[in-house]
Formats: sequence, C-alpha cells, structure tokens
Amino acid sequence: MAENTTDQHHEAFLRSNRPHILMITNHGIHQWDVIPGLPDTGGQNVFVNQFTDTLAQQGFKITIANRGGYPHPVTDDMRSGLDYKNGHERILYLEDDVSSFVRKEDMNEHTAQLTAFLDDALTREGQSIDLIISHYWDAAKIGVLYNDKQTHPIQHVWVPHSLGKVKKRNMPPETYEDLRIDERIQVEQQIVPQLDAVAATSSLIRQSLKEDYGLEETLFLPPCVRTERFRPRDIPADHDIWSFVAAHLPLSEQEVQQHDIVTEISRTDQTKRKDVLIKAFAQVLKQNPRALLLLSIDDSEEKLAADLRGLIDNLDIASHVAEVGYVWDQLPDLYAITSVYCSPSVMEGFGMSVQQAAATKVPVIGSPLIPFVKEYLLGEEVAKLSLTEETHLQVGDGAIIAPADNVEGFARALEILLQDPALRHKMGGRAYELTIPHFTWTRMTERFLDALGVESERD
Repeated sequence: MAENTTDQHHEAFLRSNRPHILMITNHGIHQWDVIPGLPDTGGQNVFVNQFTDTLAQQGFKITIANRGGYPHPVTDDMRSGLDYKNGHERILYLEDDVSSFVRKEDMNEHTAQLTAFLDDALTREGQSIDLIISHYWDAAKIGVLYNDKQTHPIQHVWVPHSLGKVKKRNMPPETYEDLRIDERIQVEQQIVPQLDAVAATSSLIRQSLKEDYGLEETLFLPPCVRTERFRPRDIPADHDIWSFVAAHLPLSEQEVQQHDIVTEISRTDQTKRKDVLIKAFAQVLKQNPRALLLLSIDDSEEKLAADLRGLIDNLDIASHVAEVGYVWDQLPDLYAITSVYCSPSVMEGFGMSVQQAAATKVPVIGSPLIPFVKEYLLGEEVAKLSLTEETHLQVGDGAIIAPADNVEGFARALEILLQDPALRHKMGGRAYELTIPHFTWTRMTERFLDALGVESERD
C-alpha cells in the first residue's frame, strides 16, 4: 500500500469515534490476503478477516493483533508495525525478543512480552479499547494479561476454535509431549474464569467447554459464508475456470465440460483423509468414466503429498484427477462447476469448505465427524442405506454421510449422486436452504453483538 494512503488510513483510524475492538489472533502468519498452508495459518485467519470485515460494516474499528517481528516466509518482508486495509481495519504486528517464527504450541512463554508490546503500542497512540475478542488459547492469554494492565477492565470474549481437551482425545499419546497438550489445557483452564464470555464455533466445542471446562453457558459464533463470494452462479462455456481445470488434465476445455466433477479442497493433512476419497473415486470411475476428481494437494506435508500422488498413479486414474494447489481466487467458480463436494475428513471443528459448497447449491458427502454436515446439512429427513450389517449411509436433505475411513461407503455415496442428476439438483437446493441465510456473517454477527449487549456507533 502506498505510504500516503497508509498515512491517510492511520489518521482516519485515530480520528474515528467508532467503538474500538481489539481482535487478537496471535499465532500463524496473519495478513489481509491469507495464504493457507503457511505454518499455523489457515481457516482461523480467514474467519478473523471475514468477521472483522463484518464488524467494520456494522460500525466498528478493529485492530487485529498478530505476532510479528520476523521476515515473512514467502515475501521476506519484515512483519512489523501496522498494516491498514482501510480507515477502520488494521493489523498490528506484536514483537518479542525472538526474531523468527514460533509455532503455536511454544507460544506460552512469549505471551508476556507480546502483551507488553501491545499495551505500549496502543498507549502511545492514546487508543482505548471497548471490546476484546481473542482467538485460540495463546490469544486469550494475551487478552487476559492486557486486561490486567488496564485501570478499568474491558469486556473480553474468547473464541477458542479448538480446545486442548478435544485435541488430546483425537491425538495419539506419543504426540502429547511435542504438542505440549497438557500445558495448553492448564492454560485454558486458568483463562476461563477470567473471561466475560466464550463463543463456541461448533457444538463439539460447546460440549467440551461444558464438560471439560465447566462452562454451562456459551455464545455461538460459527464460521459463516460471504454470500457475495460463495453463491449459486451460472458458469458460461467460455469462462476461464474451464481452461484452469483443463490445464491440470489431458482434456480440452470442452471435454471437461462434459464430465461430472467431484471436488475436495483443503490443506494437505492426514486428518483430511484424501487417500480415502482417491480410492473411492477410483472405484466409481470404473462405472462412471465421465467423472473427474478435482483435488487439492500442496507440499506443506511433503511425504503425505508424495504418497497421495503415488496412490493416484498406482490406481491409474491420473487422467481423471485434476490436482490443484492454492486456489483461493478460483474457489467460488470451482464450487460452481462442481457436481458433488466430498470430504472424508475425520477432524473438523465445523466444516468451512462443505459450508461454502452448500452455499453454492452443491450437494455434499462427508464423514460423521464434520459437524456442519451432521448437524445441519443432513436435515431432518434421514434415510439409512445399509452397506453391511454393521454399517450404513445416512442419506439426508442436503448431504450424505458415509462412515469415517470407509472407502466403500464413500464410493457408494458418490455413485448415488453421480448417477442421479435430479437427486443432485434437489439435494444441492436443500443444502443451500439449510445454509443461507442463517449462516451469513451479517446475521450471525448481529446475534453475537446482541448477546453481548454491544452497540456500534457509525461515524
């Protein structure tokens, strides 16, 4: 951003009489154009930016606090100072005495210095804070420490996104020490009594807050959809998205348009179970040669990425698999040309990708461990389709649930939807109705603020 524009935004921010929200998302590499796949960077960062945009639209000014003080791993630019999006939204990069990246698991011993930097920066500006919203445990601790320095305590709401107790149940014991899970749980338990409110992002988080942390009442702030970005849309035959997909296949743009596309977009992580989808798709392809799989694989986990590519080659389906990497710009159009969105993931806090697909009128196949699929897209009219005596598919209003890690189950679910265009259309429509308008940022943010008793004040 040009220096004079930055100066104008800075002066406008300081002059603004809007209520001032301190939004703390401490770990990872936060920026306005989030790059998923960078260390400790992903869905939470997207959540924070979209939530911040909505708060600005509703009459607030927001300072996002994120640990900096080291070079960006891609651009090599020093992450320091203030980065303005406009006169109401900015990022403040906090610094400590370590000039390199620190993973989130090791952040506890850095929180005191980061808090001191935050307090000093805001004090020098003469900027008061009206509300603190923190994300994840390390941000909550900074919020608590910052509040301790104030003459008058500030209302502090924690949005944990995940919890140490939940992670401990989902991870093998041999990982506990490296992930410092017990230390994290201890910090979370110390933080909770010092908060004014906690907002769960899913029913799983809400249940853990109640059973593991003793919180009987919580607010609800799940990931939501930006409908100007993710919405049903018609894609003409000459649209650039066809050439984008064709570039990853031995097919022409016209040939791609004659196929049914199964899509899965997420980071490359073992919990996403991309191998299950690849194996299921290979089975489906034998009966449906018009099917294509559009799958994201990145090199953040090099061995896993190599294993997935090797699996595609070994199953001899590479000619029908469009392997893509970072596709943030193309994502809305990719959803719009998708016939079925399929996620076998076994560890999701909520399920942002399936939610975005549903908002685009795409039917979803998922595991029972994706809360948005199980609790919302499945709907009330659910039929059971037996696979074996012990296992079955759940065929609902806007989604089909296949048993976790069950290749045959996912293959059967794909066959059902790929063979029946009318059912796909019906389920896609219901998926949309179950998502929009309830899960929009504007509606959910208004409810969140009302529950807190917080009012905005436009300039």
